[in-house]
Amino acid sequence: MNQHHHQPHRAIQIDTRLAKTGVVLTAAGAAVACVGMAIGAFAVFTAGRRMIRGMDVPPSQQAAAKWQQAKEASRAGMRAWQSASEARNGSLAR
Repeated sequence: MNQHHHQPHRAIQIDTRLAKTGVVLTAAGAAVACVGMAIGAFAVFTAGRRMIRGMDVPPSQQAAAKWQQAKEASRAGMRAWQSASEARNGSLAR
C-alpha cells in the first residue's frame, strides 16, 4: 500500500505593493547615482580647465615644441647613422 499524498501546488504570491515599492526605490537610487556622477564629472572637468589656465605654456604649444624636438633628434640620429655608415664604407674601400 504505497500511497502518495498529493499536496496541491501552491502558486507564488507576490505582494505587488512591496514589488512596486522596490521598483520605485531602485529607480530613485539610479537617478541619485546619475546626478552624483554628473556632479563628479563636472568637478573634474572644472579642475582640469583651471589647471590648464594656470599653465605658463598651453598644452598645444608644449606638444608642438616636443614634436619639433623629436623631429630634430630624429634628423640628428639619421645624420649620425649616415656618417657612421659612410665612414665604415670608406674604411672598407681602402
